[in-house]
Amino acid sequence: METLLDQKLVSSWFDVQSVPQTYVHPPEKRPGKLNVPLCNNIPVVDLGSHDRRDTIHRISKASEEFGFFQVINHGVPIKLVDDTMSVFKEFHALPQKDKAIEGSKDPSRSCKLYTSSENYANEEVHYWRDVLTHPGHPFEHYMQFWPEKPTRYREVVKAYLEEVRNLSYVILELLAEGLGIGTEFFCGGLTESPVLLSNHYPPCPDPSLALGLTKHCDPTLITILLQDADGLQVFKDGNWIGVEPVPSAFVVNIGYVLQMISNSKFKGAEHRVVTNSRVARTTIAYFIHPSNESLIAPAKALCNPPLYRSMKFKEFLRNFKSKAANAEAVLKVISLSSS
Repeated sequence: METLLDQKLVSSWFDVQSVPQTYVHPPEKRPGKLNVPLCNNIPVVDLGSHDRRDTIHRISKASEEFGFFQVINHGVPIKLVDDTMSVFKEFHALPQKDKAIEGSKDPSRSCKLYTSSENYANEEVHYWRDVLTHPGHPFEHYMQFWPEKPTRYREVVKAYLEEVRNLSYVILELLAEGLGIGTEFFCGGLTESPVLLSNHYPPCPDPSLALGLTKHCDPTLITILLQDADGLQVFKDGNWIGVEPVPSAFVVNIGYVLQMISNSKFKGAEHRVVTNSRVARTTIAYFIHPSNESLIAPAKALCNPPLYRSMKFKEFLRNFKSKAANAEAVLKVISLSSS
């Protein structure tokens, strides 16, 4: 298994003169114009502000208008943020066989390394990325399967996950207040099963033909992203806009689950990842997933009328994966108007 993965990883062979045909996207899905404007309108919210009402207003407005915002003064130590990014860069720079072994220890495949997507074998076109992923909680069940190389991986990533988990509670409490549904709403099962993904996008010989990730909305409550370079783009008002990296900031985006719970007051923005021909890009995404048995439905206080079906998260996730993240197809499954 390690040998096959070793051969497939984009980072194993990316230094080529042209994009392999299996990575060339059809014309209608290609990035097209690469130099999209970096957007200064996506709010950067200071979580260290003493004006809580203003913070809630800013986050709520951003969640309604963009489905995205960035946070600074978030409480996660900057040294830990930098150390975590360094550890993941070190991991992705390991020899291919070492990476394949480190990402293949878990027999249940909850902790794993893969390339393109989890549906690699059935994809018509592949994505220009490698991914390391594992559950973000609880540690005692999964740490034995985490990478042991780099040697500080487990220590640094455990500390990072603890801090980002605490940050997620702060952000979700502010979002709940903005919705008027009570600060305890997102406690318990709705935030029980977070997942960590580290994406590695090597330089691409022709970024106009390939994609790091196609247009999609995340199957999460929210996603908390650390990015080190340009590449993330948000689709708004018929155009792509770039999300400018702000030093030590986290990008927060609304996912389908929160869109359903908020009864579309907050909307998950479609986004994609483009590649570049110069440097590798590394991101660390913290997906806040409910437990499989959690019921996902519009909050009762916001049902006037309800726009979405009630379903267990495992049913939603199964539908999401079966629709290959196609927004129109996903919405048909979860919307009451389509049933």
